[in-house]
Amino acid sequence: MSESKTKRKLPKYEVPLWHKSNLSIDEAVAYSGIGKAKLYEMTNREDCPFVLWIGNRRMIKREVFDEYIAKMYSV
Repeated sequence: MSESKTKRKLPKYEVPLWHKSNLSIDEAVAYSGIGKAKLYEMTNREDCPFVLWIGNRRMIKREVFDEYIAKMYSV
C-alpha cells in the first residue's frame, strides 16, 4: 500500500489540565469540581470574564477562571 492511502497517526499529546491555557467545559468540570450545568449557566452571561467563544464552542480561560473563583464567595 502506498503511504498516501494509509492514515498516519499523529502523536497525541497528553497535557495536564493545570498546564493548559484553555479548557473545554468537561475539562473545567474535572479541574474545578463545579458541575457542568453551573458552568454553562456562568458562561452564558454576557459579562463572563473567563469564557472564550470559538464559533459555537465555549472554552474556559484557565488562569482567568482561577482568579475569578479565588475572588468569589459563592458560585
